[in-house]
Amino acid sequence: MKAMASLLCPTASTLQHNLSTLCFSPLKPTTPNNLCFLTNRFKSNPARCNAFFGNIPEDMLENTLYLEQFPVVRSGLMQFQRFTGDLPDGQKWGFLVFAGFTWIYLTARPGVLIGAIDAYLLAPLQLVLDHFLGRRNLKRTDFLIGDRLGEGSFGVVYSGVVVPKNVEERVQKRGRGKSLTLDERFKQKVILKKVKIGVQGAEECGEFEEWFNYRLSRAAPETCAEFLGSFVADKTNSQFTKGGKWLVWKFEGNRDLADYMKDRNFPLNLESVMFGRVLQGLDSAKRNALIIKQIMRQIITSLKKIHDTGIVHRDVKPANLVVTKRGQIKLIDFGAATDLRVGKNYVPNRGLLDPDFCPPEQYVLPEETPSPPPEPIAAFLSPILWQLNSPDLFDMYSAGIVLVQMAIPTLRSTSGLKNFNVELRTCKYDLNKWREHTRLRPDFKILDLDSGKGWDLATKLISERGSFRRGRLSAAAALRHPYFFLGGDQAAAVLSKLSLSRK
Repeated sequence: MKAMASLLCPTASTLQHNLSTLCFSPLKPTTPNNLCFLTNRFKSNPARCNAFFGNIPEDMLENTLYLEQFPVVRSGLMQFQRFTGDLPDGQKWGFLVFAGFTWIYLTARPGVLIGAIDAYLLAPLQLVLDHFLGRRNLKRTDFLIGDRLGEGSFGVVYSGVVVPKNVEERVQKRGRGKSLTLDERFKQKVILKKVKIGVQGAEECGEFEEWFNYRLSRAAPETCAEFLGSFVADKTNSQFTKGGKWLVWKFEGNRDLADYMKDRNFPLNLESVMFGRVLQGLDSAKRNALIIKQIMRQIITSLKKIHDTGIVHRDVKPANLVVTKRGQIKLIDFGAATDLRVGKNYVPNRGLLDPDFCPPEQYVLPEETPSPPPEPIAAFLSPILWQLNSPDLFDMYSAGIVLVQMAIPTLRSTSGLKNFNVELRTCKYDLNKWREHTRLRPDFKILDLDSGKGWDLATKLISERGSFRRGRLSAAAALRHPYFFLGGDQAAAVLSKLSLSRK
């Protein structure tokens, strides 16, 4: 009976003996089967195995081969033993449960713990490093302005070059022009954005855009163009106005997705950019579908990464998706973005939006949401806010509009997209209902390929928010959609790289 009792509820000495004989004997190395057997015995006797927490001798913890392989685990167990040695078993379990829930809360989206590390450690380190490398000491004479690339409500975008130090004075006297950008001395190309002066909200928007670019350069650098910094013009000269702020990025491409979509040959005009070559053995419809799928995969992957940091872009559209020479799709123009981890650039009842791509709720958070409290408090409460409202779904609607616009040629024009939105509102944002009643005569061939998986994804992105402010796929859920499962676009990209490397 005593032997049976020792098996059903082992004491500390019995447990030590079993551990040494079953798993940790030098004559019998530890195996997965030994560990599973030991684990099962613990599970079968959870109520009264007091030796597991309170009575394990320290020499046993130090001498086991298993724990010696994991010094961090061993150290943690020993610290836990010292801290809770005098507590009853119930309090020990309560402590563990509390610690577990605290860890889950601090690491849940949008990441209170990671955000604190970024704000109080990484951001100051980046500031010191940038000053040491001279990145925060940019000035007007470091750059030459080239062609004007575009203009928005709050800024004008130009191409440009970095002026080498040894030719700086001579170049500044020559003025600007395309010939200078082709000069062999100017090897580093840049994109510059001039923040408009005298336009209400422009200066504030520029400050926010700078902040978000620095933030993402630390948290998700692959999602956006490499940010080089900013400067304030010290005098009025050519395109420069004294006191005007300029933002500078490394040149990664001067054409955005909207530029490519204006071409009648879209999306085939992106085939060689995305895959490095023309896809062989496929008809044009399947080639088009693979190109669009690759673009959407990159867009949604980037959105997932910025959403994981608590940032919502709020202005996802083709004009804000730059296409690099390597076929990468990168987000630009974060002037309307908001960081809901700390409430940065968030004001209730106010939103900067494009009506052609904005979801029906119009605001990233419900209108009754109060103004954010001080940043530390906002950060601590942000997981609750995120779980209750799913603000990332704001961007996912816009991503759905980009998908249908790429796949349906009649929606690529400004008038076609506006008519689509009018009809969609009439159908209460039910894409299937819109398909039955539309007068636009759209071509659904690309979305209907592969048993209509593209169309199904579009319907799950372009929709009203459901109950509990859910509905609509998140970025993570969208990447798990069957539309992306087969990965034909990824296979084509890999094969293209392999074929190019062999040449």
